[in-house]
Amino acid sequence: MTEVLIAGAGPTGLTLACELAVRGVEVRIVDQSPEHFGGSRADGIQPRTMEVFEDLGVLDRILAGGDLGILMRAYQGDTVIWEGRMSEAEEPTPSVPYPNAWFVPQFRTEEILRERLAELGVRVELSTALVDFTQDDDGVTVSLATADGRTSRVRARYLVGADGGRSTVRKALGIDFPGETDESTTMLFADARVEGIGRDHGRIWRVGEGGVGLTPLAGTDLFVAVARPPSDAEEPVRDYLQRTVEEASGRSDIVVREVTWHTTWRENTRLASRFRDGRVFLVGDAGHVHPPTGGQGMNTGIQDGYNLGWKLAAALAGGRDVLLDSFEPERMAAARMALDLATGLLEKHRRGDEDAHVRGPELRGFTLNYRDGLLSADDRQAPGAVQAGDRAPDAPVGGPATRLFSLFQGPHWTLLAFGADSSDTVAAVNERFGGAIRACAVLPAGGSADEHAVVDTDGHARAGYDVADGTLVLIRPDGYVGLVTVAASRVTDYWTALHGLLPAARV
Repeated sequence: MTEVLIAGAGPTGLTLACELAVRGVEVRIVDQSPEHFGGSRADGIQPRTMEVFEDLGVLDRILAGGDLGILMRAYQGDTVIWEGRMSEAEEPTPSVPYPNAWFVPQFRTEEILRERLAELGVRVELSTALVDFTQDDDGVTVSLATADGRTSRVRARYLVGADGGRSTVRKALGIDFPGETDESTTMLFADARVEGIGRDHGRIWRVGEGGVGLTPLAGTDLFVAVARPPSDAEEPVRDYLQRTVEEASGRSDIVVREVTWHTTWRENTRLASRFRDGRVFLVGDAGHVHPPTGGQGMNTGIQDGYNLGWKLAAALAGGRDVLLDSFEPERMAAARMALDLATGLLEKHRRGDEDAHVRGPELRGFTLNYRDGLLSADDRQAPGAVQAGDRAPDAPVGGPATRLFSLFQGPHWTLLAFGADSSDTVAAVNERFGGAIRACAVLPAGGSADEHAVVDTDGHARAGYDVADGTLVLIRPDGYVGLVTVAASRVTDYWTALHGLLPAARV
């Protein structure tokens, strides 16, 4: 029996598959497409997703495949009438190592995630469509069909629909997908090879209510073209773009040589009424569809997969129901927040607001928290700036590990024990949990670092977490704070309430 079957091999499904595979879960990931996706589509990776990619072990490849974004200029003929950037680059801070969005074509992001998944021993099964399924108390029976007409039945403990806005999984479950599609708001997006202009900045030519934009696509020799869709559906996209560029720019020396991918976007904003039905889950666009403004859709889906992966692995190892019960409320709130942000920016564009192009810090993914969630417990009478349910900050430290994020990386939980007198607690937790929780003392300046202790030389860890000596901070595998306490016994109580076993059979 397969432990988890994932339908859909976009960024969301691939992230989930990596999270499961790194924990030793038997996972299959299928996609009905005969070939891997080849378009730029969602090219903006938000800072919180950069942290996810670091944990997955793919950040260096992501950084090599993209850039910080590019200067945009709006032209009237040859005259520049406006220039600007979506956001100005910020310097890293001790708690936020990746403060800026990073731009990578979606096809490259998917390629990198597939490479990582293959390193973990799992490959995407193309031309394999989920046809239908039934579930019972012990698992899900899934019917799969390949492009050559063969059918098979697969038994899985859990099924995850990562199969996009037209999700077969969601439709089979009969889950409502309320929202709206506005056919009057459409846009053509295309990846194209263009000659006659440089790659030092993006260009926008406006003509009345229309126009066209050409922006270099990071890590490629392509440009992203954005324009209103052609009124004649029979006109080849390359011909239409060539004509539109010439008319809008007044230049005949700009040549659209080839269109490698294109799509027509329609405003479609939807949120499923549920993300779970028994042993079946919805992630990514299968559960929520966003306007492209603000770069929220793909990033929210990746966070869905990152959230669900460790919980499924723990449930398969005997964890309690509360783990999987927490997925829907946590990610439903995240999807609503992302939808509100994206639709708010879209309205600014419709109104023509001067700051419609500006992308603020609220889009980066750091403000999301699970403070009221089922897995969040903060025992302090007066919680500090960082509470249970918040993103766990990074900080530079001294010792074998030079950053807190280095301690977090991997499938385990992490316990940070602040103060010079925490060595006994750290030793006891490491012995008791056998690697499922990795405890580490965070010592003040002057302390002695070792395998289970780091030194907060400049006080950034203490300041970032806003804690006093004696505080214990238990951090989930997805980088959110689960428990804050001063009593070591509470760590065991909290763990057994979630996992039931001590130590866990599988992290």
